[in-house]
Amino acid sequence: MKNNYIMIMMVLLLSFQNAISQNTTTYHTVKIDGVDIFYREAGNKNAPKLILLHGYPTSSFQYRNLIEKLSDKYHLIAPDYPGYGRSEQPAISKFAYTFDNISGIVEKLIFSLKIDKYSLYLMDYGAPIGFRIAEKNPEKIQSLIIQNGNAYDEGLEAFWDPLKKYWKNKNDKETEKALEGFHSPDGLKWQYTHGVKNPELITPDGWEIDLRHLSRPENNEIQLAMFYDYQSNVKLYPKWQAYFRKYQPKTLIVWGKNDYIFPASGAEAYKKDLKNLEFYLYDTGHFALESYGDEIAKKIRAFLAK
Repeated sequence: MKNNYIMIMMVLLLSFQNAISQNTTTYHTVKIDGVDIFYREAGNKNAPKLILLHGYPTSSFQYRNLIEKLSDKYHLIAPDYPGYGRSEQPAISKFAYTFDNISGIVEKLIFSLKIDKYSLYLMDYGAPIGFRIAEKNPEKIQSLIIQNGNAYDEGLEAFWDPLKKYWKNKNDKETEKALEGFHSPDGLKWQYTHGVKNPELITPDGWEIDLRHLSRPENNEIQLAMFYDYQSNVKLYPKWQAYFRKYQPKTLIVWGKNDYIFPASGAEAYKKDLKNLEFYLYDTGHFALESYGDEIAKKIRAFLAK
């Protein structure tokens, strides 16, 4: 009787340890096309897959809390792009900092991890990177979760005026200086706090960590290169919209409606083409997870459970 009790307790302890291990975030670096790519991973590898693609000018750190909230049910992968976060920053002379190239790196990372079916969480820069992957591999996409990331002209409002000017004249130093302000200390804090109801609840860790990575030599030039290449995304909007109409991926939109960068008009535009759509706007700004992380995590769990 005593031996049976001990055996049962050992089995329960082992099961508990395995559950804790699966839910713990681990940190990895793998070489893709000669570049060291950092990524966070959590959850049971046999569980449904969710790839989390970060925005400008941050990193996978933006998903730290969401990963913890979802790792009991899902296998999560959150990479840093080249030149962002903890991934390697190749010299501009040796690496093309374009959305095409970075999406190719992310796609190869997913392939290297032997992930065949997955959902995508797309935020800011993660949207054009993820839409390239989804449009190219529609059979692999189980669903899309879109948070403050654009695929329609309607979402390109006042914030985008200096970028459009830069696209026409890359040598305009006045416009270049204005764009550099977005990833200055004040510009970073603004991105995290603008449109937020209670900005005092937003941890400064996000923009402080971003600033550390942005302060690397040549990183300012990398951000300007990405700003300039963003016009390539706008040219692909019709192609992505055609993908939506043809394949009708199951989609969840969770969007900070006070975002000045990607305003709510960009979110509403998805309704034109997506029929299998759940749609939620939150009273916050660009980095909606920082203030509505619990609410968004609950929506994601319910959405993916279907």
